[in-house]
Formats: sequence, C-alpha cells, structure tokens
Amino acid sequence: MPKPAYKRVLLKLSGESFLGDISHGIDFRRALSIAREIKMAHDLGVDIAVMIGGGNLFRGAKGIRDGIDQGSADQMGMMATVINGIALQAALEKAGADTRHVTAIEIRSVAEPFIRRRVIRHMEKGRIIVFSAGIGCPYFTTDTAAAQRALEIGADIIFKATKVDGVYSADPVKDKTARKFATIRYIDVIRKNLKVMDATAISLCADNGLPILVFALGKGGNILKAVLGEAIGTRVC
Repeated sequence: MPKPAYKRVLLKLSGESFLGDISHGIDFRRALSIAREIKMAHDLGVDIAVMIGGGNLFRGAKGIRDGIDQGSADQMGMMATVINGIALQAALEKAGADTRHVTAIEIRSVAEPFIRRRVIRHMEKGRIIVFSAGIGCPYFTTDTAAAQRALEIGADIIFKATKVDGVYSADPVKDKTARKFATIRYIDVIRKNLKVMDATAISLCADNGLPILVFALGKGGNILKAVLGEAIGTRVC
C-alpha cells in the first residue's frame, strides 16, 4: 500500500464538480466517480472531510444581481449545498464508504448538526464527513467555511479541487502568457488578487499556518495523487 503524505485532509469541492456532461443540476454518474476516488484515498488510512458548494444549483452572487437581498440569496445558496451534500453522501455510500452528512443549518431529518467533537469522533471511527451549508451564516463563502472547518477538525491541509490545474498569474483561458506557480505565499495571493479563495479564507489559513493545495479535479486520479503528496497543482503556504 502506498503511504499517504497526510493524516487528515479537508477537500473543498465546488458544486460545478457534479455537472459532468450537463449544464445545470447533478450528474449522479459524475458524483459517483468522485465518490469512488474519495473512497480510494480514504482506504489508504486518510481521514477525509468534504466541504461542498452549490453553484450547480444556485449561486448567491447571481441571485444578488437579480435583485434578491444578500442575506436571502446566501441562504438559498446554502440550501443548494445541502442538496449536493445529500447527493454526495448517497454516492459515497453506493461506493461502499461509511459517511456522515453534517450541515451548519439544523435539518435533523436530513443531516446531523455540526458538533465539533462528534465530527472528530466520526472521523476517528473511519467515517467520511460531508459538510454542507457552509458555516450557516450569510456573507461567508464555502471557501471560508472550508478553512474554518479544516481548522476545527485539525486537518493537515485543504485540497481545493477546481477546473484549473493550479494557480496562475492570470486567467489561463484568457491570457495564454499566464504563468503557473508551483508554490505561492498567502500574502502574494491576496496582493495579486488571484482568486484562489476569498481573502477571508486565505487570511484564516495564513494566521494558522494551514496550507492549501489547488489542483484540477479533472477526469479522476488527482485526489489520490494529492493525498500521496505527488507534485500536482499549486501549494499555497
């Protein structure tokens, strides 16, 4: 068995990760593919928690642009993450993993409320945790929620799986001269406004020395590579 580089990780997944070949909603085949990869990494003895976004169903920012007040739009976005959390838990269990869905908004018939010691105990018992609803408050992104929960559970690192294979000096889709960083400092991410995570999340990680690994989710395999410490993506530290 290969030896993992980390004991406990928090994986930040965007809602768009579940789109697969569709433009909106949840492609369960895609969710199942991601779940199988998470289970493979977990089977190496790594504690894994997942913070899920909701952009495939509803984006608070778009709601605000359409005229919804930010508090309401953010709450709608949080509820979208709960739907994705249910889907990911179903996919993980179909893949054979023991999971717990934990939400920051109390919906006891759907998921467990967040209690830090209980979550840690679940992980000690070998269960994969799915976090949804961010931290339960408007004006905070799921990036900030990922940083907050990672610190609360004692994660060694945050994995941010995106559509891009790392952090670039500019948008690589728009600027072909954009340079990819192998490593970058927290302060440089903020100064250059590189949109890795929001400034609150980056500052929280910086203040507590929590590294972030940004990599492309791709067709599969990169979560396992990240867990094994292979040189992929960009490390923010």
